[in-house]
Amino acid sequence: MEKITKTTGMKNRKIVLSTLWIFVTFNWLYCDVMTLMDPIQLKQVLTNTAGAIQMTEGFLLGAAIVMEIPIALILLSRILKYRANRWTNIIAGIIMMAVQIMSLFVGTPSLSYIFYSAVEISCTIFIVWYAWSWRKTEDVPDSNI
Repeated sequence: MEKITKTTGMKNRKIVLSTLWIFVTFNWLYCDVMTLMDPIQLKQVLTNTAGAIQMTEGFLLGAAIVMEIPIALILLSRILKYRANRWTNIIAGIIMMAVQIMSLFVGTPSLSYIFYSAVEISCTIFIVWYAWSWRKTEDVPDSNI
């Protein structure tokens, strides 16, 4: 019975982390879609600006790399072993939280952007805490997962 509990705990921790990354990724993406519905924001996009930032190829590549982090964590949270999984989630969560906080200081954010940011920052804080509180005692050999 104890082995079943340990196996379930490990699977659940990986599944919960992966699900949290899905949730926060959808929030980031839908926030970006909603931004295009705001005439002021749409005008900036059409003129290749984001606040005071020029949307160059380099900027777009950087944005793509940043958005690939949570997308990759959906998969990595399920397949990485305990130590790598825990630290990857902690580091990625901190990076994405910092990016979202910094984005609030680019231009004047809309109310919907502030709302989505609050959800996204809260979720990444929870991801960091959840991964930080993950203990090896929940770990079982990966062959049993």
